[in-house]
Amino acid sequence: MTAANLQDRDGLKLLCLKMKGLLPRLYAILADAGYQGLHNFTFLHYRWLLQIIRRRDTKPGFNVLPKRWIVERTFAWLGIQRRLAKDYEVSTHMSEAFIMLTNIRICLKRIH
Repeated sequence: MTAANLQDRDGLKLLCLKMKGLLPRLYAILADAGYQGLHNFTFLHYRWLLQIIRRRDTKPGFNVLPKRWIVERTFAWLGIQRRLAKDYEVSTHMSEAFIMLTNIRICLKRIH
């Protein structure tokens, strides 16, 4: 999680640095067109493939994009939690902590 004044492309570099030790089996990152041009960075530094999911403008109306619905579904699950419905937190560390707590809660509910 980064501040709003940081470009997504720069945020990806910080995220990669943070995730390198946490996810040793990670091999691919799915991203939208805003991350175009970072293929070499992710592969050369981390040996991860960056896959850009592009929107198809050929079809009119709503189009389901491959793998994109997974992200949107996750955001919907997080948005159900009252604390995460709005950005109340001052620091990104607190927001990240509440997102982790929400994900833990979702997983525990599924186990039970």
